[in-house]
Amino acid sequence: MSASQRSAVRDRAEGRCEYCRFPDLIRSGPFAVEHIFPRSRGGDESLDNLAWSCNSCNGHKAAALEGIDQTTGEVVSLFHPRNQKWAEHFTWSDDQLIVVGRTATGRASIERLRLNREPLMEARRLLKIWKLHP
Repeated sequence: MSASQRSAVRDRAEGRCEYCRFPDLIRSGPFAVEHIFPRSRGGDESLDNLAWSCNSCNGHKAAALEGIDQTTGEVVSLFHPRNQKWAEHFTWSDDQLIVVGRTATGRASIERLRLNREPLMEARRLLKIWKLHP
């Protein structure tokens, strides 16, 4: 992947993971350019198939395209940052520390990508103090 392609993906995401919304300014490691539709399943390198992702979200998603909605038990598609709007599928809890699913896709994505993992919630607490979250 070219540096310009990586930069375009980051710029489009405004420097935040397109799943958990964590800013890449404060990170423990480099962010990944994630293949929304994985290469192992026929996905390509087009900008429409690439998302800016923290390494944790990228690792938890892996090659998955679907997850289980914990409310209904149904298998549903995971959130697709190019085709869907984050705010339609997710919102923040009142204290802005927990990602809450608005839809089956949102709930399944939260579970699959572990968007409310404890280290991330601790980081959100600090980011909130620094006025960098949400």
